[in-house]
Parts: sequence; C-alpha cells; structure tokens
Amino acid sequence: MAILKRAVFLSLLVVLTAGLLGCSTEPTKTVGMVIKLRPDKVEQYKALHADSNPGVRDLLTKYHMHNFSIFLQKIGEEYYEFGYYEYTGNNFKEDMAKLDAEPRNKGWLQVTDPLQIPLEGAAGWTTMERVYNNP
Repeated sequence: MAILKRAVFLSLLVVLTAGLLGCSTEPTKTVGMVIKLRPDKVEQYKALHADSNPGVRDLLTKYHMHNFSIFLQKIGEEYYEFGYYEYTGNNFKEDMAKLDAEPRNKGWLQVTDPLQIPLEGAAGWTTMERVYNNP
C-alpha cells in the first residue's frame, strides 16, 4: 500500500510541476497539411521561406508550434506543398485564433496566400488525416 501511495504522490507531483512550469501534460498534436503552389511562384515562395528570412518563426514558437516544416513536390505539372508541425500547447483552438489575430501573421499571409492554390473545396491548407506514426 505504501508503494501505491508513493506512486500516486509522485504522479501528482509530476503533473503539478508541469503545470507550474507551464509545460503541457497533453500529448503533442501532430499536424500534416497540403496545398498547391502556383508553378510561376515557386522561387518567390522558396525565397520567402529561406532560413535567412525570420518571417513569422517567432510567432509559431509563441503559439506552441514546433518542428514546422514545409516540403515541395512536383507531380505532373502541379507543385504541391506538404506542411508538418507539432503543437505542444494546451488549447489548440485558442492558440490558432491568437496566431490568426497577430498583425504580422496577417501580413505574412497576405504575401504568401496568393502564391498558393487551395485544393478543391478548401479555403487554404487542407489538414491531412494521419494514418501512421512511429513515435
């Protein structure tokens, strides 16, 4: 019984410590998404996303989006972007609403959105269904 009480105490301590330190006890949310890129805008898009351009990188971190990556693939005559990130916060909807309201993010999207072509029926990036993960 003493071992069980100790285990419960230690578990509570971990949860409380994580909360006090601002760490999420929620599992990481992984997001994959896809959109087309206008063929005549590929180089402009690459330049905007070059490592030397800070863009909105700090805002992504501020709203708990990590390991954000964008991959580009030409299929036939079309260019497709695949985006991936890990969300580590506690309230995804709230954080995405706050990010959407950031003036610098709005400006960034005004520049990048016209370079892209949403998939049929979508208004922007299409979130993909995750069917496999090897943690």
